[in-house]
Amino acid sequence: MTGVAPVRYGMAARLRPELREEYLALHRDVWPQVEATITACGIRNFTIFVLGDVIFGYFEYVGEDYEADQARMAEDEATQRWWARTGPCQLPFTDGSDAPNWEMLEEAWHLD
Repeated sequence: MTGVAPVRYGMAARLRPELREEYLALHRDVWPQVEATITACGIRNFTIFVLGDVIFGYFEYVGEDYEADQARMAEDEATQRWWARTGPCQLPFTDGSDAPNWEMLEEAWHLD
């Protein structure tokens, strides 16, 4: 999408302390098919930060239909296997949340 600003997303979760190193090891060697699917689904500048057992994700969406692209990503076999490995390492950021892991954040401020 030339000339259109990306939509920014932030999300937070916690790592299960006993699986923290497994999660970080997986992300030191992300599967190429997972990265290709993320890119094909309009996601750019995807970064995960870690502080103790808290993880914060940031990405920009440059596609035209976020929900459709998210559904396409969820249908990808390699991504499903990746999530099966990374999902058990994560907890929602907020105790008692209905989220399976990542909780989306509301943008409060931005500076280009």
